[in-house]
Order: sequence, then C-alpha cells, then structure tokens
Amino acid sequence: MTEQLEHEPAAAAGLFGERIGIARAFAHNLADQGEIRGLIGPLELPRLWSRHILNCAIVAPLLRPGVVGDVGSGAGLPGLVLAIARPDVSFVLIEPMERRVAWLNDQVDELGLENTTVLRARAEDVRLEQPLDQVTARAVSAFRTLIPLTAPLLRPGGEMVLMKGAGAQAEVDSAAKAIRKYRLSNVEVITLGEGVLDEVTRVIRATVD
Repeated sequence: MTEQLEHEPAAAAGLFGERIGIARAFAHNLADQGEIRGLIGPLELPRLWSRHILNCAIVAPLLRPGVVGDVGSGAGLPGLVLAIARPDVSFVLIEPMERRVAWLNDQVDELGLENTTVLRARAEDVRLEQPLDQVTARAVSAFRTLIPLTAPLLRPGGEMVLMKGAGAQAEVDSAAKAIRKYRLSNVEVITLGEGVLDEVTRVIRATVD
C-alpha cells in the first residue's frame, strides 16, 4: 500500500523539526495498515501528508505544556501527530472503538511516544483524576455537540482547540446556546497554514470559565 503514499511535502520537515523521522514512521505505518484496519479510506493515501498529517501538525503551536485530551482519536489524527510534534506536552487519546484503541496503543509503543496514553471510553463517560488543560478533536461532530462532550473534561480556564472545516464560523454561530450554558469565553475561529500548506486548517478555540 505504501507505494501510493503521497510524497512528503517540503513543509513537513519544518513542522516536525528533529521529530520528522517519527512522523515519517507514523505516515508509513498509517499508509501500510490504515485501510486494512479500517482507519482511513482507500483514496486517502495520495493526500495522507497534506490533507491529514500536516493538517494536524500545524495546530501544534497552539498547545501549551500540560495535559491535552484528544476526543475520538481514531487513526491518531490529530492526537498521535500532535504527540509527535510536541514531546513537551502530555496527551490522553480518548477513543471508544476497540480496534482503533489497539492501533493507537501499537503506535504509541512502536513510535516510542512516552508522552501519550490511550483511554478506551466515550467522551461522555470519561472520568479523569485531574481535569485537562486543553482538549482537541478532529472530524468528530458539530461544535454545539462537542461542547457538552469536552467542556466537562477541562479545568477552569482550560481551552478547546477543535479542528474544523470551512464552515467553522457557522458552527460557532449555531452553538450560541451551548456556549452560554457551558460558560465559554474568547470563542474564535483561527485559520492556520496560509502560505505553508496547500489547504488551510481552521480551529475553533474557546476557554471554559
């Protein structure tokens, strides 16, 4: 399967720095096993770097040292990618499906990601000893649906960093009720990767008061 893998874009080395070797290993593993294990579709290999891996890596500078939860980690996008890019941050990958949890654990071990743990659970069922400093998610559900799933996981002053598509602002506009209910502030849409990536990445960032 790896012969179909997209050639590594020039931006990758700059985004991952000295960790680029680990990112390449993850890309190879996902290309080799992703379709077989039901993690990615057959059409994703020719754009695996640009549409998926770098799309996640560009978010890394928004994270702060602390504990970050990734809700619905799936193939490890963005959780494993961010854990590779930010070894100074601790990650909890939250995923309910057993076969995906098995993949995530395999990759944590194989890639030597000592800053990462995997938790098999639905977000609404998670009970953490300590609340999270930040939480992220990609391609999980609409913002108004994500708010009640992620806000309870965060400490006061904790932050959502949620990856979204072109309709990010419309999702914010339609989530006004949930924003008020869960006491979110500083809600904004950030566009990342202009001039760096072929496709920009949009993030909804919000603070839980």
